[in-house]
Amino acid sequence: MTWEVLFHESDRSVIETGELRAAGATWRSLKAAVDNGFLVRCRRGRYALPSTNRHILEAVRVGGRLGCISAAADMGVFALDSSSTHVHLDPNASRLRAPQDRFQRLTVANRNGIELHWDQLLASEDGTEYSIGLTDSLIQIFRCQQPRFALASLDNALHLRLLPSEAVVLIFAALPEDLQYLRAWVDARSESGQETVLRFIVHLAGFQFEIQVSISGVGRVDMVIEGCLVVEADSRQFHDGWDAHLRDRTRDCDLAGMTYMSYRAIHRDIFYHPERVVAAITGLLAVRNHFRTYVL
Repeated sequence: MTWEVLFHESDRSVIETGELRAAGATWRSLKAAVDNGFLVRCRRGRYALPSTNRHILEAVRVGGRLGCISAAADMGVFALDSSSTHVHLDPNASRLRAPQDRFQRLTVANRNGIELHWDQLLASEDGTEYSIGLTDSLIQIFRCQQPRFALASLDNALHLRLLPSEAVVLIFAALPEDLQYLRAWVDARSESGQETVLRFIVHLAGFQFEIQVSISGVGRVDMVIEGCLVVEADSRQFHDGWDAHLRDRTRDCDLAGMTYMSYRAIHRDIFYHPERVVAAITGLLAVRNHFRTYVL
C-alpha cells in the first residue's frame, strides 16, 4: 500500500505517528518517506502528503488548526481573500513554530502573514484534525473581516446548506453588540458572496430593492432596485467569452423593451470600490424621470 492510498482510504489530510504505526509503518519507513519526499513531517508526530494544501501544512506546523476564512474556504464557503493562512490556537497552545520551518520558534519576524486566532471555541467537537468547525470559523470571520464580507461568508454557507439555519442564533449570540444589526440582513437566497456584498452596498445606501426576481420572458435577475433598475453582479467565471456576452446583451435588450434599465456591476467595483456602484445606481435612477419617448 502506498502512502497516497493510505491517506486516501483513511480520508485524512494529517495523520499522527501512532495511527501510521498502527497501519504498519515503522520509524525507519517514516524517516525514509520524509527523506525521499513521499511524506511531509509538518510537526512532531504529524505527517501529511506533499500535495497537501499549504494552508493546512502551515496551520499544523505552527501548532494549531485552520481557522477563520482559511477554515471556511477549505469547506467551500466564500472568503474574499484566502491567500493568508488564518490559524486557530487553543488558549493553552505552546511550542509554536514558524509556518515554513518546524525547527524555528514562531516570532513576529517569521510569521510570514500568518493570522493567529486565540479563541475559545463554541463547538469544539466540530472540525477535523486540521480545521475548526464552520460555526466557529464564521464567528471568527465576523470578528476579523469587514461586515459585508463576513455577511457574505455566512449567507454562502447557508445557501450551500453547509450550515443549519439555527446556527445563525448561536453565531450572533457570540458576537459583540455593534454587529447585531447584521442578523436582520442574513439572506440565504444570495447565490454568491458577490451578490451578498452587492446587497449590503445597496441596503446601506438606502435604496428599496428585491433580490432573485423572476421577470417573465427574461428569467431570474440578481436584483431589482426601486422597481425599475435591474442590477446584476457580474463575475468573470460566468460572464467571460463571446457567448456569455451575447447572452447578457440579449437579456439587457429584452429588459429595455420592458422599460427596465439595467446595470452590470463588475467584481472589482463590488468588492473594492462600492462608491462607484452607488454612484452608478444613483445616476441611473436620477435620469429615470428625465427621458423622452420616441415613436418610430
